[in-house]
Amino acid sequence: MGATGTGKSRLSVDLATHFPAEIINSDKMQVYKGLDIVTNKITDPEKQGVPHHLLGEFDPEADFTAEDFCYQAIFNIEYVLKSGHIPIIVGGSNTYIEALVENPVFKFKSKYNCCFIWVDVALPVLHSSVSKRVDHMVHAGLVDEVRGIFVPEADNTKGIRRSIGVPEMDRYLREENKSNINEAAKQILLESAIEEIKLNTCKLVCCQLEKIRRLRNEKMWPIH
Repeated sequence: MGATGTGKSRLSVDLATHFPAEIINSDKMQVYKGLDIVTNKITDPEKQGVPHHLLGEFDPEADFTAEDFCYQAIFNIEYVLKSGHIPIIVGGSNTYIEALVENPVFKFKSKYNCCFIWVDVALPVLHSSVSKRVDHMVHAGLVDEVRGIFVPEADNTKGIRRSIGVPEMDRYLREENKSNINEAAKQILLESAIEEIKLNTCKLVCCQLEKIRRLRNEKMWPIH
């Protein structure tokens, strides 16, 4: 567990190369196919041969709910256990994790022994890291990736279009090809969109941390 940008994926691969383990993704945007840069999916070389489940598997237009995640997660947990490996659930979407653990339908608490590991980073360090990461994503092709799925009338509140990086680019992509806009104005719009991505990512970080503290302090989860 942990906020975006804290290094959960890297730690999970380190663990999974040390123990016989497989990884189950619990990031609500990374479950969808596509937008690998925007959603910051772990790359094939970074996986180091470790099997990953629920990563880039679902229709980007689908409404993949917390309940959907629970059914899929339980199926994959059982699959990994039967193969003699340890399932490591990794992701910043605490809503999914809470649904899996707390929903009595899935009987998670009675079925499984588990350990909650919180990868925590001081906020000033994390905010700086997030800003650099967004710059890296832009250099890696974020704008072209969003342009590839851009539709002016699209609903950015559903599916993968909810990802931070998509709604923020909307105005820039609407304006960039208009004949009455010059290069300087386009650059200003682009820089504004990038700053908005950074701001919204920092807001997400704060929300994620608040949820983890609530799970620890109110739900009394044994979070380490």
